[in-house]
Amino acid sequence: MDAVLARWGAGASAAVRYSLLSAGKRLRPTLVFAGYEAVGGGGRGEGVADLAAAVEVVHAYSLVHDDLPCMDNDDLRRGRPTTHRAFDVATATVAGYHMVALAARVLAAGMEALALSAETRRAVALELFRAAGAGGMIGGQALDLAAEGGRLPAAALEDVHRRKTGALIAAACVIGGVAAGAPTGACEALRGYGADVGLAFQVYDDVLDATATSQQLGKTAGKDAGMAKSTFVTLLGVGAARAEAERLAARAVDRLRQAGLVSPTLAELAHYIVTRPN
Repeated sequence: MDAVLARWGAGASAAVRYSLLSAGKRLRPTLVFAGYEAVGGGGRGEGVADLAAAVEVVHAYSLVHDDLPCMDNDDLRRGRPTTHRAFDVATATVAGYHMVALAARVLAAGMEALALSAETRRAVALELFRAAGAGGMIGGQALDLAAEGGRLPAAALEDVHRRKTGALIAAACVIGGVAAGAPTGACEALRGYGADVGLAFQVYDDVLDATATSQQLGKTAGKDAGMAKSTFVTLLGVGAARAEAERLAARAVDRLRQAGLVSPTLAELAHYIVTRPN
């Protein structure tokens, strides 16, 4: 990775490092490992770690661009200045684009280390970049920006966040399963689990935004209300939004049980998502 970063110039390289090495939950890479293990994958840790890292790089890039002045215009992320504040807007923008290419490179290295078939490599790559694209994360962000100042009905708000937040979380789970050679049924159970915990993550994020402080969150609290965004809290209230997040997390674990997948790690992650402090 060092050789790749060196080719991008000092400013962009430093911004990429700053963005990737900040403190964070690392939920998405953890889900890649957990999905891999849940379907019986074992050993070959370095290759799986690369797949997990690729997912985290895509997530980190999305945060860099999400914080830009033309997007959410935020000053604080993970307890420190956002990338465009620590550097500048142009550098942060370029760094984000470079991180997409870096994710592809790391993903390819992981698939090579795992000696995956060409068909499986294609499936893994499609999972990641479809989740990141117009049908997933990027499309969700566009819908979210377009809805600022308006009042979205529940179904439309759910669609925004199943794309913006949920798609990459679901993809992380599926990538682990596909890499381990899991059958279609098991991968679809992982997808259902990921989709539900992904939405639960966002619902609970809305609760935290309305109830926690910036110091607790490591990012600007109350930003959604300040930008007149529709949230699950504005639609449901804090108590009902919290209950909905818990319902989604429980349903996610039930999906695994119904498919015969026993994974204490995935069950614990579902619980963590709706009880976390930030």
